[in-house]
Order: sequence, then C-alpha cells, then structure tokens
Amino acid sequence: MQKKPVRQGGVEITQTQTVQVKPTPAPVIKPQPAPKPSYSSFSDWKSDFSMRAISSGYDAGVIRRLLDSAYLNQQVISLDSGQPEFSKMPWEYVDSAVSSGRVSVGKRKFAEQRAFLSQLESQYGVDAEVIAAIWGMESSYGAVTGSSDLPSSLASLAYDGRRQEFAEAQLLSLATLLQRGDVSWSQLDGSWAGGMGQTQFIPETWLKQGVDGDGNGHRNPWATGDALASTANYLSNSGWVRGLAPFYEATVPASFDYSLMGSKQPAARWAAMGVDTIDDVYLDANTQMELWLPAGKDGPVLLLSPNFDVIKVYNNSSSYALGVSLLGKTIDGQSGLRKSWPRYERPLSTTQVTNLQRRLTSMGYDTKGADGIVGTNTRTAFQRWQADNGQTPDGFITQNSASSLAGW
Repeated sequence: MQKKPVRQGGVEITQTQTVQVKPTPAPVIKPQPAPKPSYSSFSDWKSDFSMRAISSGYDAGVIRRLLDSAYLNQQVISLDSGQPEFSKMPWEYVDSAVSSGRVSVGKRKFAEQRAFLSQLESQYGVDAEVIAAIWGMESSYGAVTGSSDLPSSLASLAYDGRRQEFAEAQLLSLATLLQRGDVSWSQLDGSWAGGMGQTQFIPETWLKQGVDGDGNGHRNPWATGDALASTANYLSNSGWVRGLAPFYEATVPASFDYSLMGSKQPAARWAAMGVDTIDDVYLDANTQMELWLPAGKDGPVLLLSPNFDVIKVYNNSSSYALGVSLLGKTIDGQSGLRKSWPRYERPLSTTQVTNLQRRLTSMGYDTKGADGIVGTNTRTAFQRWQADNGQTPDGFITQNSASSLAGW
C-alpha cells in the first residue's frame, strides 16, 4: 500500500491506493546437457553398455553374445568422420545411378518381380519402379548388401563416432531383432554405417517399418519379399502421395525471378509464373511443388513433388532422390531428363568452399559457418551475392561462377 496525494475541491488530501508490485521474474536456467561418459578403452565402453542395456530389460545373453565378438573398427570411425576432397557435381551422382550395368540388371529384376511390385503398388500406393530403384541403389538388387560386421561397426560408432547415442540405439534394436528371430546370428554383415539387407534399413527403422512380405512369419531385411514390402511400407508411412511422380521436368521464362528457387508453391501458381512442365502434365492446382535447378540456369529445371522429399527419408540428399527417381523411370522404360547437364562446369575443393564461406560471411552474406560443405545456407548466401553482383542468382557454385568472388 502507498499514500497518494490528490486534490478535492482545492484541498489536498491523502488517499490510500493499492499498487500491484510485479515480482522480479526468476532467471531462466537452461538445463545443461549431461556430459558424455568418458571411457578409457573400447572394452570399458562395452562393459558399461552391456550393464545399461541389461538393466533396461534387454536379454543378458543376447547382449553379451552381440558384444563378445565386437571389435573396434578404426576404418569405420575414419569413414564416419571423413570428408571428400571435392564436392560432386549432380550429374556425377546421376551417372552412377543410371549406369548401363545398373539399368540392364534393373530391367531384368523389375520384370522378374513385376507381379509382386505391382501388388505392393496397389497396397501401399508407392510406384513399383521407385521401390525397384531403391532396391537397385541400396544393394544392386540384393547382390551387394555389405561386408562389414554389424555389431563391430555399430559398437565402434557408439564408442567413438559422431552420433554415439544414435549408434547405441541401433545396437539395442539389433539385439531385439536377434531376440525375436527376425535376424539370424549368421547373418550380421551390412554396411559400415549399420544398413542391413537388400534395401539397407538401419535396425531401429526396420523395427518400426519392417513387414513380413513373403508371409513366412518373420521380418528379415535380407529376404527379397520382406525388403521390398518394407520399403513400400516405409515410404507410404512417410507420406507418399499415390499417383504423383517425384519430379516433373519444366522450363522457366526468361524473366523468371530466381529468388523463388527452393520455395514451395501450389502448382497453379508456378504455372501462372510461366513455369511449364515439358510433357504438359496435369497437376492438381493445389499440389505444393518446389522448383529446383540442380545445375543452375544452364541445366535441367525440375518441379519437385512431395514424393521427392519422401524418398529422402532413405538418404537426406537431393542427388540421391534424383538418382532414385531417374533410375526408376529408366528401368520402367520411361525417358530421362530432356535438358542436358552443363558438364563443362567444375566443382570447388573443400578448401575452396571453406574460403568461399568465410569470404561471403565477411561481406555480409552469412553462410552460418565455414565447414567446406556446400549446403543450403551456403547456396542461399551465394545466391544473394549473385543477385547483388550482376549474375543470374541460381545459387550454382562452380569454379566459373565463384571465380570473381574468391579470386582463384
């Protein structure tokens, strides 16, 4: 309470007034992440992990057997932390995806599995050729499923990898698969990163998405029927839209506003801006599409559908999704890209990318770090620089387009 003087009829009197005093807010204390345990050796980590897993309810015999033969694989750790010397151009990835060998084998395998793949397409809504293409990309249609010892690879990554908690979760999921009999102890070879079977699921995802495609009562990622059905199930559960291709090749008008690249707009709005599909494909007016120029203004122009993003649940790379999409079209007898790639362009080295990122940031075009990797932030910053310096702002970073900025 406080006394406040007021005047009534020319006479000052004192009036009692209630004043609300707001309490000083308590300081917000953000919880600090728990420090990662430090182990003096791989053996110490194995002991601690076994104890934690068993105390959490995992079968002691399975956990001990899983780790008894696991060894520290330094090659796996090196692969996990490695970085390429040069970034790849998009056509290099696509060339590999639709190599003559992969396509010829793919057409034969697609024909062999056509009835089953058509059944999966009917059941899950996922295009048969896309399922087959992922099969081809991930394991060369079951011929190459990996030769790394999965327990050792995952244990090495859990001990000394970039994502230790993730790797531990994969080990626990693998233990569950072994315990319930979906995976046999004699069948534990896969990729160095933990991919299993014919479509290279990691253990945790297989636990959630794996289905019994061949009807034998088990869900085995090395079995063709289970692998293909599980791929269809995974894509379907990830939001696949029935009847929609992953991308549609298009053209843009000369007056196109390149700042719209990468944005998602309804198909009708792209059409109103003069972005036309090459094959005059009908698209629902409200379907959200993204415009992507993987090789800049001189390469193909693609309208990406939501299904393009769904493919990326397998590998969060636009080049991967494009490779899968084109391989699927090719093995199904469809035509590939009409517009040719600007193969005269050359990529930057990792060191050059790092220098470019630092230079852009110093000029006010923030790349959000200098890690030597051309990602979305770097392309966006470069696109802004292009717009301010007389270049077509297509965000395509090459030796030619970046030379005046970087000076090499």
